[in-house]
This record gives sequence, structure tokens and C-alpha cells, in this order.
Amino acid sequence: MNNLNDLLQRNKQFAAQQSAQGTLMPSLPRAMPKVKAVIIGCADMRVDPAHIFGTKPGEAVVLRNIGGRFTPGLLEELALLGRIGQVAGEVPGGGGEFHLIVLQHTDCGITRLAGDPDKLARYFQIPEGEVKIKAVLDPRAAVSIDVAALRAVPALPGAWLISGLVYEVATGLVEIVVPPAPIRTA
Repeated sequence: MNNLNDLLQRNKQFAAQQSAQGTLMPSLPRAMPKVKAVIIGCADMRVDPAHIFGTKPGEAVVLRNIGGRFTPGLLEELALLGRIGQVAGEVPGGGGEFHLIVLQHTDCGITRLAGDPDKLARYFQIPEGEVKIKAVLDPRAAVSIDVAALRAVPALPGAWLISGLVYEVATGLVEIVVPPAPIRTA
């Protein structure tokens, strides 16, 4: 049995279980996640936000990339998600009702690219000489840098909350590095 066949078999079991529990979502009744959160996390298979936070389908939007980092591509994804919400008539407003969570982790594979500044420069779409400011080797510094970069995006509503977290792969615990606060203060 190849990997795809194994995954398809698991899907059949999942679908049967969901159907039996009456929890299948045949269509999305709404564009906004139930928890009103977007979690930006790493693509590392050990760091799945759904498992870390115990979220279920429809509870949060999860965007994953290498390192859980702020990149131009991530900004485009956020803009498109905003447009989807706008078209659906469900754009989150102010009052801190929506939370942007930046989740990075220890022992991240992106640290193994520190010796490849040319690759990282292309990934972040910055000059090679600026790669060091991304703090690739330090997840706590990196999450602070990315939260600061997101705060500077004028298209993000200032009243939304933003926070920065680091997941410790050795313990399974999440540390708050940047406490929740509005993206911008008035």
C-alpha cells in the first residue's frame, strides 16, 4: 500500500466517523472562523496548531509556511482572506474581536538554512544583506520581529489583537513572547 492509499483509507474512516457523529460540514455556512482567529504557524509536521490548541474544523484559520514567518506571500494570503470575508459579508470589525496569532517554535528547520542567506533572501523577498535581521536562529526574537512587521501593515485593522507565541517542541508547551494587544493603538 502506498502513502496515498493509506491516507485515502484514513479519510474514509474520518468521513464515516464524522457522518456518524453528525459533524460533517457539507457547506461553509459562514466565512469567519468560530474562534475569530488566524494562526500563522510553521509547516513543520510536529507543530500542527490544530493539535497544539485543540481546535476543530471551522474554529480558526491556520496559515502555515516555512518557519511560521511573515513574508510577502503571507501578506497576500491575509489580503485574499479579507476579500473572501468581504464578499461573504463577514468582515471582522474592531473591538479586539479578532485575533492574529504568530506561532513559531524551537528546533525549527528554518534554522538549518542560516548558512544559505541567498535562499532566505528570496524567501523573505529582501536583500541578502538584510537576512540577519530576520533572526532565523532565535524563535523568540523572530516572533517579536514578525509581530512588529505585522503591526506596520496599514491594511490590518488596528483594533484586532495580535500576539506572538513560541511552541517548545521538547515539552509541548506554548510560551507567550508578545502578549495579546491591539495591532495599533489610537
